[in-house]
Amino acid sequence: MPVHNADIAAVFNEIADLLEMEDANPFRIRAYRNAARVVEDSGRDVRAMVAAGEDLTDLPGIGADLAGKIRETVETGKSSLLERLRREVPPAIAELLHVPNLGPKRVRLLWHDLGVQTLEQLRRAARDGRIRDVPGFGLKSERKILEAVEAHLSKNRRFKLAVATQYAEALKAHLEEVAGVEGVEVAGSFRRRQETVGDLDILVVAAPDSPAMAAFTGYDEVAEVLASGPTRASVRLKSGLQVDLRVVAPESYGAALCYFTGSKAHGIALRGLAQDRGLKINEYGVFREERRIAGESEASVYRALELPLIPPELREDRGEIQAAREGRLPRLVEVADLRGDLHAHTLATDGRDSLEDMARAAAAAGLHYLAITDHSRRLTMAHGLGPERLARQIEEIDRMNENLKGIRLLKGIEVDILESGSLDLPDFILARLDVVVGAVHSRFDLSQ
Repeated sequence: MPVHNADIAAVFNEIADLLEMEDANPFRIRAYRNAARVVEDSGRDVRAMVAAGEDLTDLPGIGADLAGKIRETVETGKSSLLERLRREVPPAIAELLHVPNLGPKRVRLLWHDLGVQTLEQLRRAARDGRIRDVPGFGLKSERKILEAVEAHLSKNRRFKLAVATQYAEALKAHLEEVAGVEGVEVAGSFRRRQETVGDLDILVVAAPDSPAMAAFTGYDEVAEVLASGPTRASVRLKSGLQVDLRVVAPESYGAALCYFTGSKAHGIALRGLAQDRGLKINEYGVFREERRIAGESEASVYRALELPLIPPELREDRGEIQAAREGRLPRLVEVADLRGDLHAHTLATDGRDSLEDMARAAAAAGLHYLAITDHSRRLTMAHGLGPERLARQIEEIDRMNENLKGIRLLKGIEVDILESGSLDLPDFILARLDVVVGAVHSRFDLSQ
């Protein structure tokens, strides 16, 4: 089964959680959490690095031991350490770690003191008023846990767009290799580039005798086939992500893309426009009585409704149809439009490169400015900057700006907001900066 960066990060985060439940060495726990963050944030496909025989210790903070565990996860799809740790705790207890206001140490307490091993047992313990008597908890904590576990049980899981992309692109590439497949597109909220994705909708243009459906339901990452037919199927991947597939004819491809990409409200608005013109619109095309007059492309669908093509990202029924009617559709921002970056870390904390290398890379990318915003001292695991080290960095940036051509470095910091609401660094040093980013890295339960 293909292993993505998100899968490796999930393995290391779970290892860290289970080690913390066992009250293991804090430095060992931190190493796995850092490794999870490095892999998840990496712009490189770690699986491709392993396939190419690259040295994984080139990744920041990854030593030989962690590199070996990454390689094991990529090559086998499993982690022997994680499997051993899982055997040492009840099977369902890991689900408790996903409940807000519960960390590994508190889960361990509830397990040992109350015998809580499942979400339902946790809800029952909170409802019965038994959690408040456990050392380290209380009535307020008990209420928060009850609210959190009920919300957790009632909501559907959503995936960050960047994580969903890893699964979507791999599945799309798999389907494009199938005989008889002429086109593959991922539609839905994914194509609208929403921040989170509940599921994936994939459209495939294929010949009637194409084995596309069998290739989809037989994909290595499929954990469960929910439904399957000649032209549609639904599966759940091992990651938990649900994927729905539709096989469509070429003459209906554009109509299906419109139908399955836009939000529900956008689709209703389009159908209203069609009715006003005596037309009918669905996933098969635009029809005047029984005759299809459009549908082979998205542009043809919108043209039949007397509209220009509306970009997928705008299809939310938030004024885009009126703007399209009046010729006021905005031009979407593209990578070439970017002029600067207001958040970047260097080797001074948890970045990978020096100030000079960062400036050179930013200029090569066509940027005009780059803000250096390393961590402040509170984030000790990232070797955060105190006033003295930050002052030296400020002076170094000033010297570099005198000689840099085509790029300007801005002086900044990612400063922690402390429990008291005050900042991690004094005003006299912050006043010397161009950019100050306020950050909360712990104590997420504090009031606004």
